[in-house]
Amino acid sequence: PGPTKAPAPVAKTKAPKPKTRVLSSGTCGASYYDEPQMTASGERFNPAAMTAAHKTLPLGSKVRVTNPRSGKVVTVRINDRGPYIGGRCLDLSEAAFSAIGNTNAGVMTVKYEVLSR
Repeated sequence: PGPTKAPAPVAKTKAPKPKTRVLSSGTCGASYYDEPQMTASGERFNPAAMTAAHKTLPLGSKVRVTNPRSGKVVTVRINDRGPYIGGRCLDLSEAAFSAIGNTNAGVMTVKYEVLSR
């Protein structure tokens, strides 16, 4: 008998990443805050963390925030309540705000998507 052929290599396929479902989305004003304080979730506010305040979303919710002017995107975790100023729906930590825009602006219009856990 002659040499046996090696079996053909099996192509490795990557497991598909679980798709993140978008539960709701919209556009609104976002501001930022950086004063040390306790949050509604009971943790100390950290201006360097990727977190945000929202009036009604469950604490712990993940929200993808996009600055439509720059196309920059950040995902934040809701850990506080607010903002309490008309036309704004998110109060981002300073780090989250500066990741997608210029803090000198103070407020920017953003697109947001509430993500499933």
